[in-house]
Amino acid sequence: MTTLLVIAGALIIVAVGWAVGRSRRPLDVQRVTVHDATQGMSVGDIVNGHPTGLVVGDQFGRVEFRNRAAQRLEGTHAGVLLDAAIERHLAIGRTGVASDQIIEFYGPPKQVFDVTGRPLPGGGSVVFVDDISERRRIDQVRTDFVANISHELKTPIGALSVLAETLVGETDPVTVSRIVNRMLAEADRASETIDDLMELSRIEAGGDQLVESVRVSEVIRGAVDRVTELASQRQISISTLEPVAGGMQRSEGLRVFGDRRQLVSAVGNLVENAVKYSDPGSSVQVRAREQDGWIEISVADQGAGIPQRDLDRIFERFYRVDRARSRSTGGTGLGLSIVRHVASNHRGDVVVTSTEGDGSTFVLRLPTSAPASSNEPPEAAGDGVPDHDQGVA
Repeated sequence: MTTLLVIAGALIIVAVGWAVGRSRRPLDVQRVTVHDATQGMSVGDIVNGHPTGLVVGDQFGRVEFRNRAAQRLEGTHAGVLLDAAIERHLAIGRTGVASDQIIEFYGPPKQVFDVTGRPLPGGGSVVFVDDISERRRIDQVRTDFVANISHELKTPIGALSVLAETLVGETDPVTVSRIVNRMLAEADRASETIDDLMELSRIEAGGDQLVESVRVSEVIRGAVDRVTELASQRQISISTLEPVAGGMQRSEGLRVFGDRRQLVSAVGNLVENAVKYSDPGSSVQVRAREQDGWIEISVADQGAGIPQRDLDRIFERFYRVDRARSRSTGGTGLGLSIVRHVASNHRGDVVVTSTEGDGSTFVLRLPTSAPASSNEPPEAAGDGVPDHDQGVA
């Protein structure tokens, strides 16, 4: 693929340069064609369809051509700032010298452009403007991921090493027992990090996703069961009932198409997160409802809340709002990232509202309709029992 792009790029530059050298009139790139491999497709079609911006100037400094990607930049904040760089690189190219520059705009949103100037035959020049913002973001995520996972695993492994050294030669049973318990805790911490990484990797891949009609009530029960012991230890009550006419009632009517295991994992992580960051003696509420073709599963806590500056980053891997408190509550910092990927796999999303001091509410939104790839007939969604209520699970 890279070789083909290089060849195509070379053909474009040669063809455009030839056209510029032949005439001082505005360049009609649609008349320049590449035969054989493209079967008569015009260079204009190729250039205009490419996401990289391309600006061609003649030997007198006049801009002869902008492809569609370059035209889309015109009038934007980034485009105005890039125009000066484009003119500079066109001028450098007219001297027969190639040039390269990385230009960063800190936004928001942050944008990064790779601006490349090249001379053309006949004294003209061409500038390529490549938006590499997403590439840079992914590279940064990878760098942060390696740094974070190294730190997350190095901490328990380092602690295990120190504890093991302390254990050597120790004869006091009480001390030995205390050190062994610490070692078990650190080993569990490392194991939990690895398990969460494997789960996140599996969910991101999405290859083994089993789509079926799933009762929302079963998803919530499975999620709550995962954190019942932790909630008991922290004296946190978990409520999954909603007041309705005639008292408290469970709803068995809500269903969603998706992978049961992933959905339980996502809701379980939301409930676990709520329990960990709630004050002892408080409660966590888990609710579900159907609205406008969406199933909304909400998890609300009465914890300390999340500062506004952190709301945009809490779904990143290993990101923690309060690292000091995170050490005491445990966890790997991967839970919300897992939730986000599960939502994406199910054509949904996850949103959060939070007020410092008043707690947070996370809402996992999932479409009620089956995905296009699902072969399950509509009647398979039921089990012969009429579904009337539309409350929480």
